[in-house]
Amino acid sequence: MTSMRSPLSAVAVAVALVFALLLPGTAACSRADDIRTTLQGIPGLTISGEKPVPDGRFFLLTYRQPIDHDHPERGSFDQRLTLLHRSTTKPMVLYTGGYDLNPDPAYRAEPTELLAANQIVTEQRYFGKSLPLPTDWTKLDIRQAAADHHRIIAALRPIYRAAWISAGASKGGMASIYHRRFYPDDVTGTIAYSAPNITDDTDSSPYDRFVATVGTPECRAALASAQREVLVRRSEIDDRLSTWTQQSGYTVDTVGGIDRMLELIALQVPMYFWMHDSPADCPSIPSATATTDALYAWLRQLTQPESYVDQGLAMALPSFYQLGTQLGTARFAPPELAGLLRYPGIQDMRTYVPQQIPLTFDPNAMPDIDQWVRRYGAGLLFVYGEYDLARAKPYRLGPGTRDSAVYIAPATNHLARLANLTDSDRAAAVSTLMGWASGDHTAR
Repeated sequence: MTSMRSPLSAVAVAVALVFALLLPGTAACSRADDIRTTLQGIPGLTISGEKPVPDGRFFLLTYRQPIDHDHPERGSFDQRLTLLHRSTTKPMVLYTGGYDLNPDPAYRAEPTELLAANQIVTEQRYFGKSLPLPTDWTKLDIRQAAADHHRIIAALRPIYRAAWISAGASKGGMASIYHRRFYPDDVTGTIAYSAPNITDDTDSSPYDRFVATVGTPECRAALASAQREVLVRRSEIDDRLSTWTQQSGYTVDTVGGIDRMLELIALQVPMYFWMHDSPADCPSIPSATATTDALYAWLRQLTQPESYVDQGLAMALPSFYQLGTQLGTARFAPPELAGLLRYPGIQDMRTYVPQQIPLTFDPNAMPDIDQWVRRYGAGLLFVYGEYDLARAKPYRLGPGTRDSAVYIAPATNHLARLANLTDSDRAAAVSTLMGWASGDHTAR
């Protein structure tokens, strides 16, 4: 994920500084604290490296996890994580991007910065190097991943006794909510940024409605025109993609060939645009009279077709497996492409996952999460960008939800953060976060 180190408002910075002064042990941990020795004493935890940082100590770690938490005797794997240690008396932020590990010692999640907190960043099971071998794909589900987080917290809470707060962005925000569903008392509060809530994977109409109304009419028309033009010039774009893959040494067997890849990319043009761009970027959209080279260059830059070749799909395979078995995905049925589409069902996750891996969707997984949020959820902040497609199927609070809120960041996309909220919303969200960290939060 892109770094969350957005500039904070003067209000948020002031509140954070006041809060830091009230916390005991605000000085960065010195080597006299001997945190390394303490960490080495935790069963299953291994220190694989340490890197210098100006605000504490930064460790690269692995933690031994069961492949199947219900049957730990059936094997284990090493899950990668990082730890920014500042003080054992400061809050701890447990953060995940939802995919492989970001090992950058300079990375600080937004709540970590606001609270001057300790920070753990986790790599999700089956991603990156946190991969059991041989790979039993049936053990990649939201409950098993939640149990991974639970065991990490249980192992480190005796050291870090102040408040624990979780956070994640996009798929990481989803993982943070799933963790709370199965272990609601592990942390005091959770911030889920840009987390979709796909309770009905068969209904794509919310995405079509969102694409039909987001931004300005002029921008939507320009985007639809370019999207259609890509398929009108299908053979020319196919030729360019074919040359590029051959020169790069890429193959496209999983999606079924260049033409199928192009159709899939064309269908997802609005998703990519609105997740990462805004109406200010609309002048860059090629017109119907643009050259094919200009149209192809824009399409390449926007959609990153490297993600659709076999080599890119292999890296993201755990994500597509989860989308195709529990999480659900976004599909589109744009009327402007009528008569230009050749491959029904191309947007299904089966397109992305090799045939030898079974893919059976559980339609009850996400409704269960949604009902928990509405009936029992507590200490939850959901943050969405105004232009973000994740807002088409958002989390909503219910009569049983407590100490929680949903915020929309104006004129912002999939990278929305608390810093992008209106002044009043940002002040309220930061106040809630500070309350969680101090223990002064609504009774549950």
